[in-house]
Amino acid sequence: MSTTELKPVKEGKVREIYDNGDSLIMVATDRISCFDVILNNVVTKKGTVLTQMSKFWFDYTSDILPNHMISVDVNDMPEFFRQPRFDGNSMMCRKLEMLPVECIVRGYITGSGWKSYQENGTVCGIKLPAGLIESDKLPEPIYTPSTKAEIGDHDENISYEQSIAHLEKYYPGKGEEYARKLRDYSIALYRKCADYALSKGIIIADTKFEFGLDEDGNIVVGDEMLTPDSSRFWPADKYEPGHGQPSFDKQFARDWLKSNKDHNWTLPQDVVDKTIAIYLEGYKLLTGKEL
Repeated sequence: MSTTELKPVKEGKVREIYDNGDSLIMVATDRISCFDVILNNVVTKKGTVLTQMSKFWFDYTSDILPNHMISVDVNDMPEFFRQPRFDGNSMMCRKLEMLPVECIVRGYITGSGWKSYQENGTVCGIKLPAGLIESDKLPEPIYTPSTKAEIGDHDENISYEQSIAHLEKYYPGKGEEYARKLRDYSIALYRKCADYALSKGIIIADTKFEFGLDEDGNIVVGDEMLTPDSSRFWPADKYEPGHGQPSFDKQFARDWLKSNKDHNWTLPQDVVDKTIAIYLEGYKLLTGKEL
């Protein structure tokens, strides 16, 4: 057994990325972040839920466009990863040049979108019909891109037109083509997966995709996909427009932090237990399998 300690080349709020020569190994840790802050708690098994759920969706959408996944089996990875802390929560991926836009699709009006709609009837500059109430289903899914922020900063919502200009800065002559493809792929992925999820009792209210270019310049889905960390999942049987919805994600943890101001970024154990139970239940409903 090789004991060489490998160091991540990049650490996000929740993920660690290791360089494996011609591929990358992405490890979803059991850290949890809310409001762009990493909490002091560990949510056991959360990383495994994120990785296995991404795998499920990557497999399910490979007819729409390719993704970066090579394997989630640690036996396909260097020896260092064949230890319990990497088993189930690690994914070996193709290297991509990530595009500098977060691709957000909203099928329901909630969160910051609802706030903006109440102020001026728009979400990220998109005019919506009058008379919507909180958590309403939108007539059509809308695409609301944002720029990627460095850790510690907040992402900035931009319009579709601004996404063309933003991509053009990095890829002269390609801005419009890339912006259009990102929008169309994002909406196609969302529609297919939201329809499937609804048949399993889960509403995907909104989600965020990330894309990159492979060595041939093709657009490929990267990062994670349709996990409770990158999406809002609501139980369909409890859906009731007019207020916020219960959800299969970290909203429960967020709500606790909001109502307990002296939290010091630490959740009580019962909130942690409830959070992982929610993640596991969402995974089981969607995939039909226990983790």
